[in-house]
Amino acid sequence: MFMDGAWTDAAGLRQSPVFNPANGEEIARVSYGAYEDAVLAVEAASRAFSVWSKVSAEERAHYLRKVYQLIYEDADRLAEIMTLEQGKPFAEAKGEVLWGADFMLWYAEEARRVYGEIVPPYKTTQKILVQRHPIGVVGAITPWNFPSSMITRKLAPALAAGCTAVVKPAPETPLSAIALFEIFEKAGLPKGTVNLVLGDAAGIGRAMLEHPAVRKLSFTGSTEVGKRLLEQSAQQVKKMSLELGGHAPYIVFEDADMEAAVDGLVMNKFQNNGQTCICANRIFVQDTIAEAFIERFTQKMAEIRIGSGFTEGVHAGPLIHEKALLKVQEHVEDAVSKGARLVAGGARLQGGEYESGFYFAPTVLCHVTPDMKIFQEETFGPVAPIMTFRTEEEAVELANNTPYGLAAYFYTKDMGRTMRVADALAYGMIGINEAVLGYVQAPFGGIKQSGFGREGGRQGIDDYLEYKYLNLNF
Repeated sequence: MFMDGAWTDAAGLRQSPVFNPANGEEIARVSYGAYEDAVLAVEAASRAFSVWSKVSAEERAHYLRKVYQLIYEDADRLAEIMTLEQGKPFAEAKGEVLWGADFMLWYAEEARRVYGEIVPPYKTTQKILVQRHPIGVVGAITPWNFPSSMITRKLAPALAAGCTAVVKPAPETPLSAIALFEIFEKAGLPKGTVNLVLGDAAGIGRAMLEHPAVRKLSFTGSTEVGKRLLEQSAQQVKKMSLELGGHAPYIVFEDADMEAAVDGLVMNKFQNNGQTCICANRIFVQDTIAEAFIERFTQKMAEIRIGSGFTEGVHAGPLIHEKALLKVQEHVEDAVSKGARLVAGGARLQGGEYESGFYFAPTVLCHVTPDMKIFQEETFGPVAPIMTFRTEEEAVELANNTPYGLAAYFYTKDMGRTMRVADALAYGMIGINEAVLGYVQAPFGGIKQSGFGREGGRQGIDDYLEYKYLNLNF
């Protein structure tokens, strides 16, 4: 772990294993911290805040640019580490590393644009000033599916705003976090500015929630855990950013460019082997083109090569662990038992290179209905459940039939339909004839039970700042 500018073991020298999902082998052992370790990290960040918050915006920008450059230069090594512990193909892992670095560069510039206001006064002997100040120590809890970029996406705006931070990464992927913190150390950030605690989620989370120095918590993960954190944060009225579960609809209207819609779905659905919060989870195709769409999509999907992320030409790697694989299997079996038709895939891949890993065949289901688990729950795997609709209104109703509101996609050439559907879909992000949403310059986040707060764009720094109003009389 990295605390107060130094590498340290957990109290009691506790450790936990890290496994390669491609073959199930243990690849490392890392410190397993707990409540007391997190308290020490928070106290280090609190001491550092009195220094970092007073550093000029230009100097903070300099540090962020330096981190960006170091990540860029070390991208291959960082990608290898990610592929080893998380499973995604090397090229995809490197893409994530570089995307994560871009957040550092983007917020290096935003650090210099934290503006205040001068408000027209009530009387001539008065000036009303509005300032923006860093909120304080930030606790950041990040997931395993994007183990590098989720850290930089949270730390970049926090550091740009003048906050210090304590990061708790997922236990499945701590090595990517360690590698990033080696870069933070190399960049020369003042000690205690960023701190890394590995280990017990409950204990570390409790320290972040209970310690009064932590004024903001940023969490990416399940809606269930996010709700608990939100409830507990109320005790000290901490500011929260929550990026929680998604259940993205992918709507294809009969006037869509079918090839573009098919290609977009293949790319979107099988990025990280379906283990993303914004991947297409419910696919709605207008009935007049459904048969042709399913046939073309299944043909394209058959070209996807599954295997170790280090193998040349592999498009998708393993699922993260056995539990994830069993959930995918459960969703497929439930759907088939309730009348869905299995078009392709539907089972664990075994034998040969797949024998010890957590591989699931790319799968297509049709005749999916709302009573199936796969319609109601986020699958987080390589399964494309397809159902048909007749009218625009029906498509929107089906798409909005979920407590989640993170991402949605639809394909059409009709401009009027584009505006109607975009207005009607209850989602924080919408791809229109486009299956990619993650850009550093755009605000990423959801509504309803997918959480609140935004990461990326100029809006991403707002959650790390608070307002101070000065009423100056003379």
